[in-house]
Amino acid sequence: MKPEQIQSSEKELQSAVIERAQARGWRVAHFRTVPVQHGSRIIYQTPVQADGAGFPDLCMVRDRVIWAELKSDTGRLEVAQQDWLFALSHADAECHLWWPRHWRDGTIEEVLR
Repeated sequence: MKPEQIQSSEKELQSAVIERAQARGWRVAHFRTVPVQHGSRIIYQTPVQADGAGFPDLCMVRDRVIWAELKSDTGRLEVAQQDWLFALSHADAECHLWWPRHWRDGTIEEVLR
């Protein structure tokens, strides 16, 4: 996707990042949410065990490993997500927090080169 095509949604950003990363030779993992009946309503959860809540959206591997959390233009980082990014970066992992503006300004492209 061209930078100007990414508007504000996390889903659009995620699709664009995965597509670009794979085109540049990265292996990419993303774990999708699934609908779960919760009383009278449906909520979306990612089935995980142990400390999986807040796990980064993408893990990309090529000549190094990149962990990326993606947000919409109005998205906010949850505490569990902050905890994961902190733990990974404390272990010297390469971590990124990206919003659509980072796609539009070329930041993501630079990281994936």
